[in-house]
Amino acid sequence: MDRMIHFQTFESSWKGLHKIAGIAAIVIALLLLGEVYVYAVIPNPSTTIGYMELFIKNPLFGLLHFDILGMFSYLLFIPFTLSLCMVLKGKNEHVTLIATVLFFVGIAVFYSTNTTFSMLSLSKQYAHSETDMERAMFLASFQTMVTLFKVQAFMLSYIIVSASWLMIGFVMLQSELFNTFTSIMGILTGTSGILAELFENTSKSLLGVAITFYFAAIVFLFIWVILTGRKLFYIGAKLDV
Repeated sequence: MDRMIHFQTFESSWKGLHKIAGIAAIVIALLLLGEVYVYAVIPNPSTTIGYMELFIKNPLFGLLHFDILGMFSYLLFIPFTLSLCMVLKGKNEHVTLIATVLFFVGIAVFYSTNTTFSMLSLSKQYAHSETDMERAMFLASFQTMVTLFKVQAFMLSYIIVSASWLMIGFVMLQSELFNTFTSIMGILTGTSGILAELFENTSKSLLGVAITFYFAAIVFLFIWVILTGRKLFYIGAKLDV
């Protein structure tokens, strides 16, 4: 059961934001399911030339493999996170503020270092190149883009965003708005995401463990987003009354 909610503590001027956050949560959940499907169906190349061929044979598959769905998800997380920040005011405000800033830093890192479309462009140039020298040049540039994506756009941004979710989960745990289960889902989402990155980048022998934590993070995030989004939409609807 949810704890008693005193709606007079929420500003009615933000009701639209809370409703948008609730709707955004549903779309985010659908995109998460899409990401699971993508990584289950699309083969994961083990070499640079394999990634290049993936983009050449099916550009959409290449974009999907390099997290174009995540790009849309992060945009939708903006109203979701801002809404959470507003309803959690008064509960460890310094932690909430730091977590919110961390989230925006994380997505800024993701978008500023995301090389997906650069890879798409290089694959087209590689496909139309006429000499071995040109192909070698485009392949080397492509390898750089892949490395930048994996190290900065994905690893660094994902750790920062996961830390943000972990902190927000702890604040939610102290709020009368969210029940314990929902709060713990937020904590587990952040924790699993951080552990997944640490295991993947510690040793290749731990890749299987990392994949397990990645999958767990997606499951926890799916549940957390749905439950939190439902509550945020409920608050927005109640403020209309």
